[in-house]
Amino acid sequence: MDGAKARMADAVRFLEEDLKTYRAGKANPMVFNNVVVDYYGSMMPIPQVASVTVPDAKTIVIQPWEKKMIPVIEKAIMDANIGFTPQNNGESIRCNVPPLTEERRKELIKKARAAGENAKVVVRNVRRDVMDALKKLQKEGLPEDVEKDQEGALQKETDAAVKKIDELISAKEKDILTV
Repeated sequence: MDGAKARMADAVRFLEEDLKTYRAGKANPMVFNNVVVDYYGSMMPIPQVASVTVPDAKTIVIQPWEKKMIPVIEKAIMDANIGFTPQNNGESIRCNVPPLTEERRKELIKKARAAGENAKVVVRNVRRDVMDALKKLQKEGLPEDVEKDQEGALQKETDAAVKKIDELISAKEKDILTV
């Protein structure tokens, strides 16, 4: 039962981290966490090869630790198609955060809802696995009332996880729609 609770919490935590990478109209250095560059043969996220800072609400500055990484990072940002046009001054890369278009907002909301649905599927799969295990234990001699109590507790955990996922998605939608 504790394992199930931990797996459900992991699904919620993963969704939370994923939603942080969505660009919602203001500068957020986390948008580069999923953008990878080739660094000496290894694919690394930008924050592991450069310092990513936010000097103001509409600008993100990427300061690579090695100057030769500037063109590689620029290309990765363009290829990632996250809506930024990188500009370099030979020392660092600046990305001005353009305001989100209505179309991009709808895309992001759709993407957030899909991520939320995936997290709910994971939670439901955990629930199903534990229910199957409980039924098997009952066949092996677990008293029926104990099994029913466990099922009730499991359902409460499932409901709590789904509620948390819904809250995360609606908060992100609100964030995306805020102009």
